[in-house]
Amino acid sequence: MNKRTSILVILAVMIVALLAIARTGRTAGKPAAEIKIVSDDIGGVVTSAKGPEAGVWVIAETKDLPTGYRKIVVTDDQGRYVIPELPKANYDVWVRGYGLVDSAKVKAMPGKMLNLTAVVAPDEHEAAKYYPAAYWYSLLHIPPKSDFPGTGDKGNGISEKITDQGQWIENVKTDGCEACHQLGDKATREIESSLGAFDTSLAAWDRRIKSAQVGPMMNAVSVRVGRNRLLTEYADWTDRIKAGALPPAPPRPQGAERNVVITEWDWAGPKEYFHDEISVDRRNVTSNPNGLVYGVHEDSSDFITVLDPTKNTFKQIAIPYKPGTPMAEPEELLEPSPYWGNEQAAVSHATAHSLMMDSQGRLWTAAATRDRSNPAYCKKGSSDQFAMSFPISNSSRQTNVYDPKTGKWDLVDLCTSTQHLMFAEDANNTLWFSNPGGDNVGWLNTKMYDETHDAEKSQGWTPFVLDTNGNGKRDEYTEPGQPMDPTKDMRIKVGFYGVSPSPVDGSIWGTVLGFPGAIVRLNPGSDPAHTALAEIYEVPWNNPKAPVQGFSPRGMDITRDGVIWTVLSSGHLASFDRRKCKGPLNGPTATGQHCPEGWTLYRTPGPSFQGVTGYGSADTNYYNWVDQFDTSGFGKDTPIATANGTDALEALDPKTGNWTVMRVPYPMGFFAKSLDGRIDDPKAGWKGRGLWSTYATRTPWHLEGGKGTTSKAVKFQVRPDPLAN
Repeated sequence: MNKRTSILVILAVMIVALLAIARTGRTAGKPAAEIKIVSDDIGGVVTSAKGPEAGVWVIAETKDLPTGYRKIVVTDDQGRYVIPELPKANYDVWVRGYGLVDSAKVKAMPGKMLNLTAVVAPDEHEAAKYYPAAYWYSLLHIPPKSDFPGTGDKGNGISEKITDQGQWIENVKTDGCEACHQLGDKATREIESSLGAFDTSLAAWDRRIKSAQVGPMMNAVSVRVGRNRLLTEYADWTDRIKAGALPPAPPRPQGAERNVVITEWDWAGPKEYFHDEISVDRRNVTSNPNGLVYGVHEDSSDFITVLDPTKNTFKQIAIPYKPGTPMAEPEELLEPSPYWGNEQAAVSHATAHSLMMDSQGRLWTAAATRDRSNPAYCKKGSSDQFAMSFPISNSSRQTNVYDPKTGKWDLVDLCTSTQHLMFAEDANNTLWFSNPGGDNVGWLNTKMYDETHDAEKSQGWTPFVLDTNGNGKRDEYTEPGQPMDPTKDMRIKVGFYGVSPSPVDGSIWGTVLGFPGAIVRLNPGSDPAHTALAEIYEVPWNNPKAPVQGFSPRGMDITRDGVIWTVLSSGHLASFDRRKCKGPLNGPTATGQHCPEGWTLYRTPGPSFQGVTGYGSADTNYYNWVDQFDTSGFGKDTPIATANGTDALEALDPKTGNWTVMRVPYPMGFFAKSLDGRIDDPKAGWKGRGLWSTYATRTPWHLEGGKGTTSKAVKFQVRPDPLAN
């Protein structure tokens, strides 16, 4: 070999090496032989025709255990993986990832090395079948700003009540169409054949939104925004997808996203959806180590479902209610369900919405216990101090408490309606309740109730009154809709959706649905029936003093130092820090848009809708939670949003603005409405920590797998690297 040939050979070898390093998502590194597993692990390397596959998921699933079980990890930059801590069973193991189609399932048992062959998608259409729903939903066309305010059925088809493009987006996301389920998944971006045969897609959509027990509610949303235009836009969306339109491709997991370990258990039945779950007293995250996890089903059934994650079992406990308690959803259907026909999918009377665990391990639930007419002591003419101040005639939900140690229930009557609930950190273990359809906030002194079992004596409620005359105390007030009186205070008609007592000063915060929506702070004072005062802070919208505009909050939570976090329909996770406000917090000008400087908005990940500028992601964020005690490993007070259109939880680092997306890739359709975190063993590192949530879509039959697929309890853990075991 001459000198010139030798140089060419060396250059060729160098080029091949550089190309291997430059390949997207792959770097040269340690050989697969250095993967270490123990007896309850499965590990190996994932390669395709293109080489090692980085940032793809390896899924291990079994039906050998008492309930369906699966664990999911992500490959590192060399395609290596370790699935840790698997119960002894036979598993189907396969690879899923963006740019791929599912590989063949391989049988395996823990303690074995298993190299897997990934399959590159033959084309973009096959690859896109694995994209999250929000990416497909981003293809929906949003009417241009020039079409607002709407001009009604005789004009542009948009309701005259919809005055802004943002208000339309609010309704096609979490305050309307996606309050209950994803849009953009296979079940909604296509027209199912079981729906029937139609001449046009518009006719199919007209029939679709009348389906099943929720048909009246879906139809009402369409009327609220403008039925003709809404159906036209959805028909156009599905037509374009049928003709071959494709969404942008999502990124593969990067960085800490590759350290996420997901464990899933099947729980409940194929018609049951969950609203909330709880695994711990959120004030003491070590209080229920390796304990049971509980979930409730809102409209679908009258059970608490109980998961034992150590035995991989679940059971159902019936929730009691008194005779005469109405069903949550109508028994008659506008049109049959394409999945269940005329069969009822929702049969709940208790309508158990949310639950909290107390320091004794008992479960308190926002649930209906009786008919809707309140006891006399709640109503006008009563001598009860709260009723004399603000009488309440009806309530849709009250509360109950279940003691797992004794198996006993107690139905607790309340005057105010309930939806979400949260314990304060006070001597009375006060339980606060949200009431988004009302105009008051209520609470229960659980310490007093335990001592007396007197519901009337132990509860209270108050309306929301702004100190608009600025004298620092609650005075006679004007009613909503009346002109402001400089000598009086002003009552506002709002109701909390999310509710969070502050650990800093005992104030109570809540979100107010709507457009642009708001958060409200309540200072109960020494005599709440007469001293409680409120402050309202609207989300900055069309506010020239705000650098970023947003709208329509839903869920919320609070940090240990009192900063509020809330998700917005505009595609943001927002914080509000009252300490940053420069102007007066009460008085005649403190009526909503007076503290834009208190807000900071962070755009959530994912693509935007077609036809919009200046807004955030097309993803829908139903709720959010603050990891006050670092149960995740991301650090104390980390805000985490539910990413309901992208099958994920999203953790934000406010210092950098960077997101960690914890995607649930299988089965597609993860849709969370709540989450919490628990530390099972403070000395066990990542293995002793975890976040808990559940598939909370109202339509589990829309999940990957279709009819018969059940909800899952989901545990998220973050290890130090993708090979840690």
